[in-house]
Amino acid sequence: MTNAAGTERGGGGGGAACPEWVAIDHVQLAIPPGGEDEARRFYGGVLAMAEIPKPAPMAVRGGAWFAAGPVQVHVGAEEGFVPARKAHPALAVRDLRAFVEASGLDATWNDELGGVVRCHVFDPFGNRIELVDADTAPNAPGRGAAT
Repeated sequence: MTNAAGTERGGGGGGAACPEWVAIDHVQLAIPPGGEDEARRFYGGVLAMAEIPKPAPMAVRGGAWFAAGPVQVHVGAEEGFVPARKAHPALAVRDLRAFVEASGLDATWNDELGGVVRCHVFDPFGNRIELVDADTAPNAPGRGAAT
């Protein structure tokens, strides 16, 4: 079956309506217990995201939430923390090269996706983060979806 965009829809079958996915609300990354201040320096300082308040029932569990425009990254303390070295969020930003240079991030640039300007960085805990120039990102608002 195909959806309204004319693309194949996955699994489920049985004639169920295909949901209309519109965005990723947020990405959750794990950090070690007690890593909130270091997360604030990286996500709030280096990446220039604003810390937003967590709801009171969730705040007691530690962690922190950060936002910049429609992009949200939540970090949560996890016992037995192991960094995500392969799995990662990909965050689109305008003028990526200038941002990376100005921020002093240790970035590994990647040109495997022809025409897409992107790099990978690691947060202070070893979690991999992909940064994509929004003007070249195939999934950025105003651009067609990747095929």
